[in-house]
Amino acid sequence: MAVSAAGSDNRSRAAEYRDFVYTGPGTLAGRYLRLFWQPVAHAADVLPGQAKPLRIMSEDFTLYRGQDGTPHVIAPRCAHRGTQLSIGWVEGDCLRCFYHGWKYDGSGQCVEQPAEEAGFAAKVRIQSYPVHEYLGLIFAYLGEGEPPPVPRYPDMEDCDGLLEWDSYPRACNYFNNLENSLDSVHVAFVHRGQPGSWDGLVDSPILRAEESEWGITSHAERPSGKSRVSQFGMPNKFHIKGLPNDPDISGFREFLAWWIPVDDEHHIQFGVYAVRVPPDKARLYQERRDARLAQRSVPHQELTEAILAGKLRLEDVDPEQTDIIRLQDDLAQVGQGRIADRAHERMGREDTSVILIRKLWERELRALAEGRPLKQWTYDPERLLGLRDV
Repeated sequence: MAVSAAGSDNRSRAAEYRDFVYTGPGTLAGRYLRLFWQPVAHAADVLPGQAKPLRIMSEDFTLYRGQDGTPHVIAPRCAHRGTQLSIGWVEGDCLRCFYHGWKYDGSGQCVEQPAEEAGFAAKVRIQSYPVHEYLGLIFAYLGEGEPPPVPRYPDMEDCDGLLEWDSYPRACNYFNNLENSLDSVHVAFVHRGQPGSWDGLVDSPILRAEESEWGITSHAERPSGKSRVSQFGMPNKFHIKGLPNDPDISGFREFLAWWIPVDDEHHIQFGVYAVRVPPDKARLYQERRDARLAQRSVPHQELTEAILAGKLRLEDVDPEQTDIIRLQDDLAQVGQGRIADRAHERMGREDTSVILIRKLWERELRALAEGRPLKQWTYDPERLLGLRDV
């Protein structure tokens, strides 16, 4: 019986190291993701003097921007009677509670309580989190202890053209999307007929992947001679050279993405594009982009639910009325289940990169659980991006 119990305990721990999908407070994967700076909002979506509720990794927060423009992330509720702080008022660089007027600064320190005696406020502090604004996104460090240095992406900073932001919510676990980024074979089937896809039946790529200093370098080499190299950054980032969305004006787009859990069955992809477009064509590019986006009258998430329920066919969707690429990816990823059943998969050589990312995650979660050092992932654009070809 003792041997059986020990074996059961070992199996339980091994399963936890492979449990990448549950990221709420106290989970192993959640602890790991919280050790990294994560984007939580578009900078343009939070105006000076505005507060908003946040839900990240099944945990609630308050995001507000002081009247001087400084962003802050603090606890979701007032320490007094627990009212949601995001409905309060921003005053200077502080946030005043809607219910009884307790006021907090960006460090979470209570600085004023209108109905209380002087001195009480100094005894009250709520949780606050380090925040950094970068590349048009607001990043927060939600882990314990001192945050690591903020990662830099100089190839995006020195963009010879335009920066664009394109994010969306998806009704499935973030790991469905994360693994999809490393799956080159799906492009020829999920996105067939779209620019940049190929004939998956006769020109399907041979994949190979190796661990890099940032995460994974994934190679896809097709019989036609074309190749594609993409870079995945641990634990939940991706950098690839994307096809131009207006090839008459712009060149390839550098694409940097993060997959951020909202809860275990929903996530947000935050994306930044560096668009190579000549300065004299920038305004025309933006006008054509805005006109194209204005035609998309139906959210792709709404169509996804109808198609998966059998109420609509993908073939009946007007590709101009929605983001057709996002709809196709929705169908593949949400179609796996809100949380994919990985226990019954049959993996093959086309899953080389997916298998490797699971191994890296399992290795790092095991080290975290056992208190051993974690790999310090670094981004070197000259080396990593120099490997790529399209």
